[in-house]
Order: sequence, then C-alpha cells, then structure tokens
Amino acid sequence: MPDLILHNYPNSPFAEKVRLILGYKGLEWHSVQIPRVMPKPDLMPLTGGYRRTPVMQIGADVYCDSACIVRELERRYPETTLFPDGTNGVATMIGAWSDRVFFFDAVGVVFGTLGATVPNDLKEDRYTFSEGMIDIDRYQRDQAQLRSQLRAHLFWLERALEDGRLHVLGDKPTWADFCLYHPMWMVQRRVPELGAANDMPRTLAWFERMTAFGHGRPVELDAKEALRIAQTATPAPVKLGHPELPDGIPAGTAVTVAADDYGKDPVAGTLVAANAQRIVIRRTDPAVGEVNVHFPRAGFVLSKAA
Repeated sequence: MPDLILHNYPNSPFAEKVRLILGYKGLEWHSVQIPRVMPKPDLMPLTGGYRRTPVMQIGADVYCDSACIVRELERRYPETTLFPDGTNGVATMIGAWSDRVFFFDAVGVVFGTLGATVPNDLKEDRYTFSEGMIDIDRYQRDQAQLRSQLRAHLFWLERALEDGRLHVLGDKPTWADFCLYHPMWMVQRRVPELGAANDMPRTLAWFERMTAFGHGRPVELDAKEALRIAQTATPAPVKLGHPELPDGIPAGTAVTVAADDYGKDPVAGTLVAANAQRIVIRRTDPAVGEVNVHFPRAGFVLSKAA
C-alpha cells in the first residue's frame, strides 16, 4: 500500500503540478477525490479549515500547499531530484513568481474566455474564496489585457529555451518547470482554441516533454479510508533545521496559520515547530485524532490565537 495520499480533483491546476511531479519521480500514490467547491466534509477534519487543492497526507501528517508538498517529497524521495546542480534558490524564486503571477493571468484568460459557461456554484465559490480576486465578470471585461499579459509571460518562457536547452534552467527539469507547467496546462487544456502558444515552438516542445512524465502509479482511495488511516497513525517526529520561531510565539503556543493572498481560512492548533521554510502545528479532530499540519513559511501568516 503506498504511503502517499493526495487529496485532489481532476481540473485542479495545482494538483496537476503535484501529480506530474509524482510521475516524474515514478511514485505509487493514493488518490482521494475531493469536491472542487465547499463543503469538503472529508477534508476539513484533516486540515482544520484549509480548503485549497491539493493536500497531501502521509499517515497523521498533512501537507498544505504544493510548495510544502514538494519539499516533503524531496526529503523522502531525493533520487530523482527537482533541484539539480544547485538550482534550489533560482528554481524556487521562479516557481513563486509563476504560482502568483503567471498562474493568475492564466486563470483570468481561461475563466474570462469560458465566461457564461462557468457553473454558478464554481463562479460564486471562487469569488468568495478569493475575496474578489477571481471575478469572472471582470475577467470577461478585461480579456484583451489579460491575454496580452499571458502572451508576454509565454514569450519569457520561449526565450528561456532559445539556446536549445530542454528545460528552463538547463537540460534537467526542476521545480521551476513544474510551476510553469500548470498555468500552461490550464490554458492548453481548457481553451485550446486560443492557440496561445502556437507561434512558440520551443515552448510547445517543452510542454510535450513535461506532459510525458505522466502521473506515476495512482490508486484510488475512498475519503473515509484516508480519515481512518490518519486516526490509526501517529504524527511523525518533527526535526526542522535552523528553527526560527517568531518573537513571542514559542513552541506550544496556541496559534493560527492562514494564507496571505487568497483562501485565507485560518487553521488553529498548537505550534510544534517553524523555520524559514515550514510551519508545523498540532491539532485534534474527532474524525482523525491528533494530526500535524504542515505549511510553507513563505505566503502564510503565523499568529497567536486570539
């Protein structure tokens, strides 16, 4: 039985990024299908309120956000690395730009192009979830500007490949490639009629190379079984290098953790550990018992509980 459980749904771009990484690393994993909109009754006991997709579970440890997920996958399965040849810092910086800038331009183009065909539940959920950042009516009005921004970013990708390299930082794929892939995947999959990159042969060839990694070896798992696995497991010991605890918030403090951009639902628990890359809190739920919930440090706010 594989230890890795990915809570995801097929159309999630960030889930596609992680699925592709699982394919690149050649891993077997369990796939739990979750709803694309709230409520998510079999996910909330694990995350404590965090509702973004995907979430990775290993026993009674829960990993939120793809940046946190990939760090754990690298720690456990370093052989096929996402950070070859000293690319860690640059790949991470490119990935952060892509996840926040390139991705939202792709979202605007896709949702704005599909417009009236977007189901009302998804339209309303994303507007509320993002506090108005994902506004399909505005995307329709601003479509010309959004497409021009998307094209600008796609040309940056084309130029990154112009010396014949296979991937953006050399001939080996890195975390940067996977972060650039999922906005492109969203555009190519949902609105192929736009031909957004049709005049960018290097980018299209890169996209095909990335797609060929596939999704590894997924095995479907019922959501209730994932909860049972958490309940019968114990959180793994936490050993973070270079601990960095905020002033006045020592380990053992009641805290909340929330994203700083969208999907800001706070998760409450007890601080276990933190450093420059990760925050770990302990929480308890009747459906799963004690779990450790892991977040990236960048992009999340750690606060004392009120």
